[in-house]
Amino acid sequence: MAGPSDDQRPRSAVALRYDAARDNAPRVVAQGYGELAERIIEEARRHGVFVHDSPELVGLLMNLDLDEVIPPELYLVVAELLVWLSSLERGEAEALAPGQILVQDEAG
Repeated sequence: MAGPSDDQRPRSAVALRYDAARDNAPRVVAQGYGELAERIIEEARRHGVFVHDSPELVGLLMNLDLDEVIPPELYLVVAELLVWLSSLERGEAEALAPGQILVQDEAG
């Protein structure tokens, strides 16, 4: 996730990882400002990791330490983002915006 760059504030980035077998919640695996943020974003894109631009969420996540799991207050917003990304990977949600969830009937 990346925050926007502007003249007063350096760009910021936070990388999250979620391994359901090991973690109870997504975990901060990288974070930084300025050039470090640019390197995090570049590496994510190079490895095919989706980069979501959300200044408010990045601002909240920058308060966490490396290797810290996200707090329960952020579960819903991060879960919605993960569901949206998962649906994009399956080709089901090209037209959906972040925060929207595709709901389908298992029988249909």
